[in-house]
Amino acid sequence: MAESLNFKQLKEQASIVELLEKLGHRPVPRRGREIMYHSMLRDDDRTPSFSVNDALGVWFDHGLGKGGNIIDFGLLYWKGLEFNQVLARINEVLALEQRPRIPYVSQGRTPVKVPHYVVQQVKAIGTHPAITNYLKGRGIFDAALKCLKEVYYYVEDQKGKRQQYFAGGWQNENAGWEVRNKYFKGCLGKKAITFIEGHEKNAAVFEGYLDYLSWRVEHPQNNSSIIVLNSLSLLSAGIARGKRFSSIDLYFDRDPAGLRSTRDFIASLPYATDRSGAYEGFNDYNDKIRAQLKPMPQPDQRSVQPDTSQMSFSR
Repeated sequence: MAESLNFKQLKEQASIVELLEKLGHRPVPRRGREIMYHSMLRDDDRTPSFSVNDALGVWFDHGLGKGGNIIDFGLLYWKGLEFNQVLARINEVLALEQRPRIPYVSQGRTPVKVPHYVVQQVKAIGTHPAITNYLKGRGIFDAALKCLKEVYYYVEDQKGKRQQYFAGGWQNENAGWEVRNKYFKGCLGKKAITFIEGHEKNAAVFEGYLDYLSWRVEHPQNNSSIIVLNSLSLLSAGIARGKRFSSIDLYFDRDPAGLRSTRDFIASLPYATDRSGAYEGFNDYNDKIRAQLKPMPQPDQRSVQPDTSQMSFSR
């Protein structure tokens, strides 16, 4: 790359596989459409659990339960860097001389051609047992009943082949669907924050929607307005929306990226308050809620086949 790419260009054009390759991370032999790695975001990954769909420009770490685009990866990989520094570092790495490619590695994406998404149906939560079990496993099913929908959609590739998917989802301010299931989290359509109108002076800000639902489990009667970033890359949009409120509570992750974003938010709006102490000892609010769940009986693994129909990769 001769010229540096901006935020939008990196998301749409840069190859995650190429970035990982230049960082020295090699995939295991491919099985299906996704490319699997031992996670470079964790030290304890003995079984490959970091998956990449380079055609769609997304990744997911099954051990962390987190995923996203190339920017989201950079924010977690270089935890000590600010947002603009991460953009610069990605550009810097991608500008390095290309190493010989591994035969089974994807050759990257065609920047101008992206898969076609069509949302076919939107149903009430509780219709599909796989989505219900996913939400119950996170301890937020009851809170989700009024806030989430079941989204059924397909992805059409460049050859016109369709693949059906389903997930729990909610809409952002650009009418895109943020989708979650057991295997993936992503966005159908254009990424944006989610805003839920409530009290005109008080707001609660969350890094992710499942953390908002976890907070709602413990605060069912709270009437604060809600701002969900849906990605730390949208922190500036959350700060801009927060300016209309005189009281702001922040519930970001307690990892380096979340703590840094909390500091940046408070630096911009000094009257905002870090409330992550509500789940001290845990990485995020949902980790705390899940820790409080009673263990569920495990089925006989010998008679259970994995359900891969839920897997989805979305920009």
